[in-house]
Amino acid sequence: MSITSHVELAGLQRISEAVGTTLKQMREYAQPGMTTKEVDEYGGRILAALGAKSAPRLTYGFPGWTCISVNNEVAHGIPSAHKVLQHGDLVNIDVSAELDGYWADNGGSFVLGADIHNHQPLVDASRQILRTALSRIRGGVRIADIGGLIEGEARKAGYRVIKNLVGHGIGRSLHEEPTEIPCYYDRYNLKRFKKKSVVAVETFISTRASLAHQLPDGWTLATKDGSFVAQHEHTIVITDGQPIILTEANCIWE
Repeated sequence: MSITSHVELAGLQRISEAVGTTLKQMREYAQPGMTTKEVDEYGGRILAALGAKSAPRLTYGFPGWTCISVNNEVAHGIPSAHKVLQHGDLVNIDVSAELDGYWADNGGSFVLGADIHNHQPLVDASRQILRTALSRIRGGVRIADIGGLIEGEARKAGYRVIKNLVGHGIGRSLHEEPTEIPCYYDRYNLKRFKKKSVVAVETFISTRASLAHQLPDGWTLATKDGSFVAQHEHTIVITDGQPIILTEANCIWE
C-alpha cells in the first residue's frame, strides 16, 4: 500500500495500535503453566474489544487468533490446549489484524520467566538488528541492501538468519508488494523501498539453522536441528528519512 492521505495514515495508526496493544498485553499475560491456547484466546478477546479481526484467520483460515511459536518453532505456531508454557521457554507471539479495511503486523520473541537456557542474548540480537535495519530504510534504498545488513549484523553477533521467511508489504491486505523483504542479501533482487509505502520488516535470527521447515500440522514452521530463532517485526511507513514505525507506540521490547 502507498499512503495518499492523512485519512489512510490515521487508519493504519489505529490498526497498528490495536495489534501493538494486543501483543503487549499477551506477553504480560503469559505465565508458566498456561497453555498457548489460553494465551491466544486472551489475545482474541483483546482484538475483539478493539474492533479488530485476526488477519491469519481472515486470510488463511488459521486455527488461532494469533501465532504463538515456542522454542525451536520459528513461526506460525498453532495455539494448543496441549502445549504448556514452561519457565525459560523462548516464546514468539505474532499479531496481525484488520480494522476498517487497514492491516498491520507486529511480532516479538521473549523469554518466559527466568532465562535458564540463555536465550536472552538471541532475543536481544534480533531486536537490535531490527532497530538497526529500520534506521537505514528510506525511499530509494535497495531491499537487498537491507537484507545484507541484517545478515551481516547477525553474523557479527555469532548468529545466522532464516532465509525462507521474509518481511512483506502490507496495508490494504496482509501480504502486498513487495512480497519479499528477506533477511539476507539477494543480488538478484533489484527492487527498492518506495516512499509512502507500507511494509512489515522482520528479523529471523537463528543460533544455527538457515531454513525453517513445515511440521505435519500444515502450519507450524520449525528448525530441523532443534536450534532456536528469535523474531521481531514492525509495520512502518517509508519516508525520505527515518520511517514512521506504526507499531512502536505499544512496543514490548524496552
